[in-house]
Amino acid sequence: MTIATIILAAGSSSRLGEPKQLLTNNGKTLVRQITETALSLQAGPVIVVLGANQARIQAELADLPIQLVHNPDWPEGMASSLQTGLNCITDQPIDSFLVLLTDQPFVTPSLLQQLIDTRQKTNRGIIACQYGEADFLGVPALFDIQYRAAFMQLSGDVGARKLIKQHVNDCAAILFPLATVDLDTKQDVENWQSSRSSLPL
Repeated sequence: MTIATIILAAGSSSRLGEPKQLLTNNGKTLVRQITETALSLQAGPVIVVLGANQARIQAELADLPIQLVHNPDWPEGMASSLQTGLNCITDQPIDSFLVLLTDQPFVTPSLLQQLIDTRQKTNRGIIACQYGEADFLGVPALFDIQYRAAFMQLSGDVGARKLIKQHVNDCAAILFPLATVDLDTKQDVENWQSSRSSLPL
């Protein structure tokens, strides 16, 4: 199974006041950490979608064997970045695509491999992470390539969660409670930095 990974790194982090992609964890920026995690799967092409702060983020990844693509419409929201990434794989023999964010610092290679293994075991079209409330499903998530067309119909600040919710009957879930750690505000970052020493890597 050939899997393309699309990493969404185009946002301006307006609520945080600095690029969350460049926050550091164990000596690495978050954008480099998630990109190296994706590369470790050796499952297929890794595409990083850039927008705001492009030059600074691109410099963090310049030596990695990935495809960097700029989304000029990034202010419109997440949908345009997803579509920018998906447009990069139209002429490749891809079976599935993985959607990742840069502000989930506890995503590991083993978690992503669990998504892939679950897809192979269940043959479901969507494998999503379950966190927060019992019925809350989101990214990281793995989609059969048949869902590409549905993603191309999205608009605004709408992403994978909407499609997961719409196609829940074709979805299998794995537990990832640490996905609730997000980094949207300075308080979020402070809470993460103060608690991460006690959380599993």
